[in-house]
Amino acid sequence: MIKNTSLIKENSSFNLLATAKDEGSRTDKFIANQFLQYSRSFLQKLFAQKKILLNGSTAIKASYCLKNGDEISISFPKQDQPIKKSIPNDLGVKIIAQEEDFFIIYKPAGLIVHPPNATCQEITLSDWLAHTYSEIAHVGMVDRPGIVHRLDKETSGLMIIPRTNHAHATMTQMFKNRTIKKTYLAIVSGHPEPEGSINYLIGRHPTVRNKMHYFTELTKQPSSKEASSHYKVLNYFKDCSLLEVQPKTGRTHQIRVHCAAIGHPLLADPIYGTSSKRLARHALHAHKLKFSYKNKQYEFSSNLDQDLQNYLDQAEPLKI
Repeated sequence: MIKNTSLIKENSSFNLLATAKDEGSRTDKFIANQFLQYSRSFLQKLFAQKKILLNGSTAIKASYCLKNGDEISISFPKQDQPIKKSIPNDLGVKIIAQEEDFFIIYKPAGLIVHPPNATCQEITLSDWLAHTYSEIAHVGMVDRPGIVHRLDKETSGLMIIPRTNHAHATMTQMFKNRTIKKTYLAIVSGHPEPEGSINYLIGRHPTVRNKMHYFTELTKQPSSKEASSHYKVLNYFKDCSLLEVQPKTGRTHQIRVHCAAIGHPLLADPIYGTSSKRLARHALHAHKLKFSYKNKQYEFSSNLDQDLQNYLDQAEPLKI
C-alpha cells in the first residue's frame, strides 16, 4: 500500500483494505502508518467525529483490532481555520547549530512546543518556527510543523528541528530506535543513591487526567508502557541534589515521574512534587544531544539555565 505524505483535500475520502499482515493491528496505528503527515491526536479527532467507518457502515474505535479483509473508510472533513496569531520575533528561542537538514535550538522554559488543539491561542514553538523559517511550515505533521520530539512547557534546553520531510522521517525513526542519546540535568529534593536505574512502567494516572503515573508489573494497566531512566548524582547539597539523567525511553513526563517514584521529585514541580517560592518552574533542563546522521557524529550541549544555576549557587554544598 502506498503511504500518503501530501496534504489531504478537505471533504476527501479514502478506503484502506486490511490484509493478512495487518490482522490484529489497532486501527489507529494502521491508519497513522498510511498518513504520515497527520499526528495521532489529529486522527483521534476523526474517530471521535465518527469519520472512520468499518466496511462502509459502522463507526469504530481507535482500538479496534483489524481482521483480514476489513475495509476502513476515512473522511477528512473541512477543518476549522487556525487562529491567527501575532508572532513576535523574539520568544527566547536560540539557534545553537544550523545544518543543511536540521537545526539544533534552545527552547526556553515557559514556551509550549506545539498547540494541544486547534483553538489554542497561546503562541508555540511550532508557530514561531513556521513563521520564521518558511520551509519548516511544510515539514512533518500538519498540526505540529517542524516538530519531531518535544519538551514539557516548563523544561528548558535543546531540541532537534528537521528542515526537510526526509530529515523528519529519518529522525522520527531514530527516536523510535533510541539512537538519539538525550541527557538532562535535574535538581531533585533529598539525596538519592549516587547512581541508579529507574525502570517503572509509565501510563496515564487512573483519576487525574493531566498527570502520568508509575506502575509495577503487578499494578500495570493497559495504557502503561515500559520506561527506563539512568541517573547519576553530580553534586549533593543540603536539601537537594543535582542529577544527570539519561532516559532510555521517551514517555510523557518520564523523568519527572521516575524521580518522584523513587521519593526524590524535581524541585518546583507542583504536579509530582511541591511548588517552590524560589523557583518559578520545575528544575529540568535538556542538556545534551548526541546522534549519528548521514554517517557523521554530532554532539551538542547547553549549560544549565540561569534560574536553575542561581538556585544551586545559593544552595549549601553537602559535606560527605
